[in-house]
Amino acid sequence: MVDYLYFGLYKFFGLILKLLPRDMMIKLMKGISWFAYTISKKHQKIINTNLEIAFGNSLSNKEKKAYGISAFMNLLDTTLGIIERDGMSKEEVIKNVTFEGEEIVKKYQDAGKKIIFITGHQGNWELLSQSIAIKFNLTLVGVGRKLDSDLMDKILKENRERFNVEMVYKKGAMKGCIKALGQNKAVGILVDQAIRPNQSIEVDFFNHPVTHTPLASILSRKFEIDLIPAFISTDDYKNYHVKIYEPIKTIKTDNQEEDLTKLTQLQANAMQKAIEAHPKEWFWMHKRWKNTKENIYE
Repeated sequence: MVDYLYFGLYKFFGLILKLLPRDMMIKLMKGISWFAYTISKKHQKIINTNLEIAFGNSLSNKEKKAYGISAFMNLLDTTLGIIERDGMSKEEVIKNVTFEGEEIVKKYQDAGKKIIFITGHQGNWELLSQSIAIKFNLTLVGVGRKLDSDLMDKILKENRERFNVEMVYKKGAMKGCIKALGQNKAVGILVDQAIRPNQSIEVDFFNHPVTHTPLASILSRKFEIDLIPAFISTDDYKNYHVKIYEPIKTIKTDNQEEDLTKLTQLQANAMQKAIEAHPKEWFWMHKRWKNTKENIYE
């Protein structure tokens, strides 16, 4: 029953997206984002705490509110974008997407090298994966969580695969990524979520300790693959820009623990740099520091 409720909402928003002009849809999304931020005191607390950790006392209350509303806006844009692109051609998907640093990826492709992209919940991250797969004519395998609704998970899986994006679930992610690399597919990993201490590597993020996924670091060191940071941003929710950063070169010495720590810290640095470039576009409502700052969000 719940599956069909989700499916009904999916179809409803699909119809709304088709009927409303983009400018009007953006205004509606901004209104929904403002409302969601305003009524959710819980998320306001998380957002403000994160902003204080990252930027200290440098932001006014007005700026914090703007960042919080924008975080909801980016989440909404990412979610509705999945529905909006249902039925689009590959050409339509990247029509309003520009790329910076595309020569970096092409260099690796021309050399026949394997590719691992790292990114985060910054901007419209679903559009990022599809844009990269289409632009560079590759199959991109991402790591994600299975949706609670089997029906919606199946629909989302089919939508992604139309644009050469496949998924492996977090449980079994290492095995799935190794298989994908063995099939000459690219791998994309989100590196900005809190990870259980016993499954993570601790690094500095905005000058504070935080737990970080070691997945990309392990793959990079084991198979000697460089990591390519890539992030997406927008100024108007109509046109999007993908920036591909200089690769994080793989490290492999006799000290495995030190190698993995260095590689993981470099990923955290890349994520921080992307957030600092577009601070309103990160997922500020995530409890990023919960494993290293006890009770900080209570």
